[in-house]
Amino acid sequence: MRKYLLIGVSAFVLGAGAMAYVSPIAQANNAPKTKTYKMLELFGDVLGTVEDQYVTEVDDKKLIEAALDGMLTSLDPHSGYLSPDSYEDMQDTTRGEYGGLGLEVTSEDGVVKVISPMDGTPASRAGVQAGDYITAVNGQSVLGLTVNEAVKQMRGQPGEAVTLTIARDKTDPFDVKLVREVIKPKAAIARMEGDYGYVRLPGFNEKATDALVASINELKTKNPKMKGLILDLRNNPGGLLDQAVGVADVFLDGGEVVSQRGRDPRNIQRYNARPGDLLNGMKMVVLINQGSASAAEIVAGALQDRHRAELVGLTSFGKGSVQTVIPLRGGADGALKLTTARYFTPSGRSIQKTGIAPDLEVAQTRDQAQDIANRVWFSEASFKNALNADEGKTRVGVHTPAEAPPTAFDDKKGDFQLQRAIAVLNAGGVANTPKLPKPAAKVAEVTAKAAAAAAGKPVSENK
Repeated sequence: MRKYLLIGVSAFVLGAGAMAYVSPIAQANNAPKTKTYKMLELFGDVLGTVEDQYVTEVDDKKLIEAALDGMLTSLDPHSGYLSPDSYEDMQDTTRGEYGGLGLEVTSEDGVVKVISPMDGTPASRAGVQAGDYITAVNGQSVLGLTVNEAVKQMRGQPGEAVTLTIARDKTDPFDVKLVREVIKPKAAIARMEGDYGYVRLPGFNEKATDALVASINELKTKNPKMKGLILDLRNNPGGLLDQAVGVADVFLDGGEVVSQRGRDPRNIQRYNARPGDLLNGMKMVVLINQGSASAAEIVAGALQDRHRAELVGLTSFGKGSVQTVIPLRGGADGALKLTTARYFTPSGRSIQKTGIAPDLEVAQTRDQAQDIANRVWFSEASFKNALNADEGKTRVGVHTPAEAPPTAFDDKKGDFQLQRAIAVLNAGGVANTPKLPKPAAKVAEVTAKAAAAAAGKPVSENK
């Protein structure tokens, strides 16, 4: 509180001094503030009119909370106002335990959109996919609700049934019935894949780094001849920054992991790894896909830039912004989730919108390969009000991916991306890995025509 008071006093003193000597300039400087006060007065007028004339009685608290959230979400998709209940829910999530369905969601034009289902949760088992729209919960529309309001409807007592209405590309809307569970996403899942260790991180909650270290130590103890490691970050929606730095630190022998830069370009905060690599330089591959976001992208980008691991899979989500949670009155009035900076990899690459491109691009299924060739995949760049990417940089558009499962591969049962990661380890790197024939997926003709038209080339309708 004292800090805010000092800022206010300083502003008053500077303003008074300026008025004493150059009052015309002071009046010009005060003009933006005067405009702000008028707009706040307008807000009060609108609120009063709604209170007096709306068809039914209104809840002032809900109206003001909605206004606060609307103000913040207009800035970018990841800023928002958290009510006291939502703030408590967020704390439960980062601690790694809560009652719900296991979905990471966001909002797009007033519609709830799935970023990623979490492994081993009701949503994952029911087949909910990244990019799905949730239009109703238990038959009640969630269109136009804030993300926090929609999430509140999906969370609740374990054992209760919940019906989600899903809208998915190329299909009619359909209902999915789930049962709430106590969501305790495993901080790490570990096993051996032949000669190589495999560790999957479903998210970056408070337990991620410790669970990763414990898993690797257990794998090494039980398999002293382990030759390498596969770190699976697919469909990992991210989480806590300190855990992203901690996970990268496990594999890096000192040096930069990530930097963040705010409004002032001179204000750069760097996060470094400590000396010591738990694997002592053992070969590594990191699996990523379009559901790998935020903290997962920080780890993947750091290990790629530092030449500690090669990446296999698909270009990541592209969520390269930093959200600072600012409690209001100690959380009694909720909190602000405010975008305050952008992430940059050790080489200075911004993750925002463009994502992290793999060293070996591999579609998981033949259908996925065709989808990538037909349409732009859901990502950070899909949001209309997403922060801009680095100047001159754009996310890869529709294209035929480099690799996809051959016809003989059963992509319903097998994990093709994992198989290719093992092939990279066996070969000693992507450059030495025998490449597969280009997938049969073709870029849709309508897309090709649109690209040609945009380039000013003649387009034939007779093809």
